[in-house]
Amino acid sequence: MVLILRVSELGIDKAAKIAAKKIKQGGIVAFPTETVYGLGANALDEFAVNKIFRAKGRPPDNPLIVHVSSIDQVDILWRDIPEVAYTLMERFWPGPLTIVLPKREIVPYNVTGGLDTVAVRMPKNEIALKLIEYSEVPIAAPSANRSGRPSPTRAEDVLEDLGNSVDVIVDGGKTEIGVESTVLSLVHDPPAILRPGGLPLEEIKKVIPNVIVHPAALGEFFGRPESPGMKYRHYAPSVPLVLVRKDFLDYILKKELSKGKKIGLLLLECLKISNEKNILLKCFDGNLRIMAKELFSALREFERLGVDIIIAVEPPLEGLGLAIYNRLKKAASEIIS
Repeated sequence: MVLILRVSELGIDKAAKIAAKKIKQGGIVAFPTETVYGLGANALDEFAVNKIFRAKGRPPDNPLIVHVSSIDQVDILWRDIPEVAYTLMERFWPGPLTIVLPKREIVPYNVTGGLDTVAVRMPKNEIALKLIEYSEVPIAAPSANRSGRPSPTRAEDVLEDLGNSVDVIVDGGKTEIGVESTVLSLVHDPPAILRPGGLPLEEIKKVIPNVIVHPAALGEFFGRPESPGMKYRHYAPSVPLVLVRKDFLDYILKKELSKGKKIGLLLLECLKISNEKNILLKCFDGNLRIMAKELFSALREFERLGVDIIIAVEPPLEGLGLAIYNRLKKAASEIIS
């Protein structure tokens, strides 16, 4: 039976200490970060990490991200750390930036999907930081959902997807950013964003002007994934999701309405839509930050409300829009662009 620890009742310190005890025992714990909820285990314990893959139904070649509570901890995880990595850590940690560098032998290969590199970040969430600190080990943690499902931004989402396959769920309320971290590989030359996320490309360019966006972030990927979110279909609701350019919206709406479909419509800008009785509208007044925060919640709510299809309009590929577009493209069953 999963143990649910509500921070609002127990306080951060007590909840983190109870959850950390389970990590030390080789268990798996769902916990909030500033991005989404993670499903964590001792990153240095191969057997504990295997429990994450089993609980999620995650492909074994899909790497995990290792979470630390201080910059000092990276020395046991990485080798050959360049000066630019320390510049990035000082500027953006704690925060939604994951850095990929060569791993040390202490990091099990099931954490890295068999690669000789490991992805590491420091979350900007007091609950997560206390959990890592009290666990006394780095924590490997993908998002705390069934593999392929929309990522969880509330403890209720974790319970819905994983239930009793998790030992502990730390309920810290809704997450702040709502999309996962940006993954930056410093192994690539030039450095490459493998997955856009909560830290916009524009901010990274202030430190690394020649950084590029890996083609997998905007297109299909075949081969061995170097980061979560590169290869497999992710973030997908249980109903079809169609991603469209704005100028195709009227066409696709008429097409689906003519079939008698109940539609969930996801828009950055709020538009006046006719035939509203058959359309459930989620819009965000042009605010990319709010859209990112509410994106996965909106997909899950459309499911609960029984829509037949979700139609999402492409956001602009700037700021958090790049991360939102990436999530919608990975979730889409059809793209009209």
